[in-house]
Amino acid sequence: MRELSVMKATTLLLVSIAVIFGGLLVVKAPSTMVLAAAGITVIILSLLWGIKWEDIEKDIYDTLGKMLLPILILLAVGVLIGAWMLSGTIPVIIYYGLLLLKPSIFLLVVTIACTLMSLMTGTSWGTIGTVGVACMGVAIGLGIPPHYAAGAIVTGAFFGDKLSPLSETTIMAAAFTDVNLVEHIKHLLYTTIPGFVISLVLYAILGFQLNGKDNNNEEINLILSTLETHFYLNPILLLPPIVVLYLIYKQKPTLPVFGIGILLGCVLAMVFQGSNLLEVANTMNDGFTAKTNIKVVDEMLQQGGLSSMYSTLGILFAAAIFGSPMRTAGVIQVILDKITELAKTGKAMMTSCLTLHSLFFIITGSFYVSFSVLGPMLAPLYDKYNLHRKNLGRTLEDTGSAFSPAVPWGITGAFVASTLNVSTGQFILYAPVIYLGVVFALIYIFTGYGIAKADPDQINKEVKSGNVEATL
Repeated sequence: MRELSVMKATTLLLVSIAVIFGGLLVVKAPSTMVLAAAGITVIILSLLWGIKWEDIEKDIYDTLGKMLLPILILLAVGVLIGAWMLSGTIPVIIYYGLLLLKPSIFLLVVTIACTLMSLMTGTSWGTIGTVGVACMGVAIGLGIPPHYAAGAIVTGAFFGDKLSPLSETTIMAAAFTDVNLVEHIKHLLYTTIPGFVISLVLYAILGFQLNGKDNNNEEINLILSTLETHFYLNPILLLPPIVVLYLIYKQKPTLPVFGIGILLGCVLAMVFQGSNLLEVANTMNDGFTAKTNIKVVDEMLQQGGLSSMYSTLGILFAAAIFGSPMRTAGVIQVILDKITELAKTGKAMMTSCLTLHSLFFIITGSFYVSFSVLGPMLAPLYDKYNLHRKNLGRTLEDTGSAFSPAVPWGITGAFVASTLNVSTGQFILYAPVIYLGVVFALIYIFTGYGIAKADPDQINKEVKSGNVEATL
């Protein structure tokens, strides 16, 4: 297989970066189209410079082959959320979460409620756009500063999303670094739990200082009564997420576990909500559509379905089209060699990777782009330094998906600020979990605590024969 010279490979990298930055920041085109355009540009230049199409095609096929399981999991997640909506599982979670809202413990309860919803559904956007919006209305009525409430909502939504096995960003970070999903989530606890605990302490202090009085909020009561009217709410509906989380905790294969969760949701939908097979099938395909005639409730419950994951699949396919020819042409190897040249120790290498991904993400504002581009590029470095790739997966999340609300021009940052009607600069200090992940990540790199070494049996022969010293 022919590779380009260092100069041509560097040119290819700079051109592709220009296409990505121009597409995202200037044209403001969708990430999928930008990645595809960058991939086509890379392919054309590679062919003009002598790279064979057969080699590029083979790498694209290999990349898509590695993505097959994550793709199946993503599709299963869409079906799972739809089934849990129809069964009343997610509505009962929302119901009990909202029922606990009290002014004196508002921030704590909001954080926990958003955490549970995001953890169970795997969507921070869905949590913020539904429960988050309702909670902002309650906060205003109770005299709680909007930036306090927004901070609590964001903390819960992104903490739950980051650790949820249903989250597409969590799945993608594990997939692009070729790490087991359960191992990836466990490793995230090191940098995520401390920030979350500090956030809860902050909310307890702020809550103690608030002088809001108990008050029955009309919007919350309307949501509760609407859920009671349109669903048979019973604690037994919590069985699917309990079973799924238990099986995942026991490290059972992810796809069969989600299949069990889907089956339980379908059965409960027919038993408790009176749904027929056609309704179940349509919901699993198209997602759940509520018809309560209450706008906030309908928006809250309209989620899930196989079709809801198609846009994410488009990102994965575009990433393969972009990343594969970069590897074929040797561009990735040029980047890896440069970092290896500058980073003589594992600490220096991990710091370089964290810095590189942070800057790349801040500029692009999209973890879909940064994960797909840098994940496959940087993963082999961790093998060379005898470090487990889950360290990289954690870095991607700490400086990408978890940090995304702090970038106001990014896709997620703009969504959060506009949906909650609070500027990023106002609420971000009250969402410590967002930025403390990066702080603790750096602490662990410099101290060596929480840094996983690679399993010697998983290190390939090429890495074993390399001359890079694996020094932490």
